[in-house]
Amino acid sequence: MNFLRRRLSDSSFVANLPNGYMMDLQRPTPPGSSTSSTSSPASPAMERRQPPGGSQTQASAPAPAPAPAPAPAPASAPAPSSGSFLSSFSSVVKSAQMAQGVAAAAQAKSAAAAAAAAAAAAEAPPTQPPKPVVRKPKILLVIDAPHTDWAKYFRGKKLNGEYEIRVEQAEFSEINLASYVNTGCMIDMQVAKGGTKVVRSFKPDFVLIRQHAYSMTPGEDYRSLVIGLQFGGVASVNSLFSIYNFCSKPWVFSHMIKLYHSLGPEKFPLNEQTFYPNHTQMVTAPTLPVVVKMGHAHAGMGKIKVENQQDFQDITSVVALANTYATSEPYVLSKYDIRIQKIGSNYKAYMRTSISGNWKANTGSAMLEQIAMTDRYRLWVDSCSDMFGGLDICAVKAVHGKDGNDYIIEVMDSSMPLIGEHVEEDKQLITDMVINKMAAVLLGITSPQPSSVKTTQPRRAQGGPRSASASPAQSAHASPQRARSASTSPSQAFQPGPIPAASGPGSQKQTPQLNKSQSLTNTFTETLRGNLTDDEAKAETIRSLRQSFASLFSD
Repeated sequence: MNFLRRRLSDSSFVANLPNGYMMDLQRPTPPGSSTSSTSSPASPAMERRQPPGGSQTQASAPAPAPAPAPAPAPASAPAPSSGSFLSSFSSVVKSAQMAQGVAAAAQAKSAAAAAAAAAAAAEAPPTQPPKPVVRKPKILLVIDAPHTDWAKYFRGKKLNGEYEIRVEQAEFSEINLASYVNTGCMIDMQVAKGGTKVVRSFKPDFVLIRQHAYSMTPGEDYRSLVIGLQFGGVASVNSLFSIYNFCSKPWVFSHMIKLYHSLGPEKFPLNEQTFYPNHTQMVTAPTLPVVVKMGHAHAGMGKIKVENQQDFQDITSVVALANTYATSEPYVLSKYDIRIQKIGSNYKAYMRTSISGNWKANTGSAMLEQIAMTDRYRLWVDSCSDMFGGLDICAVKAVHGKDGNDYIIEVMDSSMPLIGEHVEEDKQLITDMVINKMAAVLLGITSPQPSSVKTTQPRRAQGGPRSASASPAQSAHASPQRARSASTSPSQAFQPGPIPAASGPGSQKQTPQLNKSQSLTNTFTETLRGNLTDDEAKAETIRSLRQSFASLFSD
């Protein structure tokens, strides 16, 4: 009996019963009746076997008197009759049904909550992924002539991988600006592109100046624009402070005099110079011949070679008409010019020799050659790069005289022209330096500086070993690394051709066919390699070049 009670108390057993099984036990007990059975002792099977008429016979018979309810038995004692067993069985079934009802209600409630949540989610708008943060591009103003498209060098490059760089390029003559205390500098630019004038207005974040801000030529005084950029707080390469100081060459030369006194004439051989505030002070020249420079000019303009005192007095009247200051310096009979440039931490040295015989090597035809960088040259350019708070781009010009001495004559800033065969490399160096400066100024991110400086050494010449000497004079007569013949501008020179193989008893190779320009360059190169004196070598070079030019244009 205990086993049946435990079995019937299991809800899973009752739930698995067939439909309609023991339905009489599952019906609720009518009110007023006792749970202990008072019905007929006959079993349900006997009632089903009884004929239909039996009910009337039994109905006419007097009903027996109800028996008194038995006393409750102890809990530990077993049920004495089948009535108590059926009562217990019915209570167990009811308990199982109640448990099933509670479980079904809980399941229905959870299903309803899930359905409501799904309906609310369906009615709500779909969640969109967060939009990426769009950084406003940084505007770089490049002041340069249109022959160099600086936008292509900055294309695809970003500051710290986040900010794009938008390049706006124009000349000084195409720029108008206004600067304010709170809003900074606003630029109005009118640029002619393809025959159409393009007008743009923007606020620059950085500026790269590759053009002279001041010249004695009428209409080329743009110092007011430099002041406006400085007033608006725009950072630049080089600094606007240094660019404004470079608008007067005697002012720059005065700072070179300080280096001359601090380093000494051996380390910093500065050419002597005399300054005249106006023409009334130009009474006589210290030495003759001299080179007179009027005012502030570039590219060999405003420079006159004076041989005697009468010519010096004549040039004084020209200075009076110009109404400007002037300087005079001793004329150096030069063998070649030297230029040492520095872009960031990159150094290059060049030698330029005049071919046309002009006393100014940057005028007419000249041969340009890259020479070895020495510690002496590096000291010159490093000392000058410290002027005016630091120069990111600068170059030192000097003259190597026939007396074997060097004479420093000038310092150039970021507006210096790029020369030689490494022009594209120099432009890329300027681009990288500007990006690093913009990141440091605008974002406060300082890129690690290189541990050592970089020097671009000249290439070895084809067909012969390079001289071990670092002297420019010896390298000019031993093995020029890369010679060029240029008309007015060295950057427009032609490239030399391959040097023909030397003929000899052991040489079986034939000399390749060369065009006239290659033969011209090779003639100059072979002449420099001869065992001649300086004057004889130069004379022979001039004769060979004249013959080659004559044959070049004879057709």
